[in-house]
Amino acid sequence: MTVPPAPTADDPPDAEIPDEDVVASPCVSVCTMDRTTGLCIGCLRTIQEIGAWRTMTMAEKRVTVAACAERAKSIAPRGKDWKPLESDR
Repeated sequence: MTVPPAPTADDPPDAEIPDEDVVASPCVSVCTMDRTTGLCIGCLRTIQEIGAWRTMTMAEKRVTVAACAERAKSIAPRGKDWKPLESDR
């Protein structure tokens, strides 16, 4: 997976971005922070990323969503109680 480049001063203001390029929040309404990882167990964002979401540019949001996807790859599947699921071996 390729992570989009960080936003620059040359990026257009968000008001000029077409609707199809709008980045949806990764929130899945399971808003609980894991003290060990410092990540929300639902969306895998940090508390800083969650707090900044409303003021991020579209480019920053794309970077954040990509970071969440990368984090998901490195975390073992977990149940509703956030405990790792046992393998079926």
